[in-house]
Amino acid sequence: VQLQASGGGLVQAGGSLRLSCAASGRTFSVYDMGWFRQAPGKEREFVAIIWSGGNTNYANSVKGRFTISRDNAENTVYLQMNSLKPEDSAVYYCAVRSRGGLFTSHTNYNYWGQGTEVTVSS
Repeated sequence: VQLQASGGGLVQAGGSLRLSCAASGRTFSVYDMGWFRQAPGKEREFVAIIWSGGNTNYANSVKGRFTISRDNAENTVYLQMNSLKPEDSAVYYCAVRSRGGLFTSHTNYNYWGQGTEVTVSS
């Protein structure tokens, strides 16, 4: 599986961005897809997941502001980010969950995109 993330950029606090992650392969619909982020000097942290069945889970820090969605016909997962805050600044990665265990742990994902950088200015 190859993942290509895009859509990052520089935005003012309170603004919005939509990230996209295009996946290769013909079995995209069965993947559980996650978004993580990593700020300089910090651990990679869970942001959101959309399960193959369409259910979603979010980190508390983004709940109510971010929305994850998927288009199986386009093999793409999205992350709509609204009301952005400076603390949302990070490199954002999409990933395929490959094993059981905590879905918030990056160790349970084995395919990763290259990351797209989001910078939110105050």
